[in-house]
Amino acid sequence: MTITTAYLWFKALHVVFMVTWFAGLFYLPRLFIYHTDASEPADHVRFTVMERRLFIIMSIGAALTALFGFLMLGINQALTLLAWFQIKLGLLAGLIFFHFRCWLWINRLEKGALPDNTRWLRWFNEIPAFFLLAIVALAIVKPV
Repeated sequence: MTITTAYLWFKALHVVFMVTWFAGLFYLPRLFIYHTDASEPADHVRFTVMERRLFIIMSIGAALTALFGFLMLGINQALTLLAWFQIKLGLLAGLIFFHFRCWLWINRLEKGALPDNTRWLRWFNEIPAFFLLAIVALAIVKPV
């Protein structure tokens, strides 16, 4: 296998696992809203189990996204010098922070610390869309 072929395989797998990660990032905050709105104790237990399982799956997606990203960087280290890529890395740091905040929400809701209303969670639910749009636009268009 040539370096070019390996790079293309790494890129394909990077995108596949990024999709897996984002699927979790889009759905997990919605589960937080359902969890908050649930009235039965059994529902709270069920949502906690669902949230934890989804978090594991999306964390695996995040780790594999990073792995294949690092493999691509190993082949093309010049990317780190490009402005669009540096911005993408900054957005990635924000996305990792969002991922961590999801973990904190899982623990908070499991302990029964439910917010009074779901307004903040409904806004929180929209944050991954910003990251997806910005990261994909930078990677495809490379505007800077």
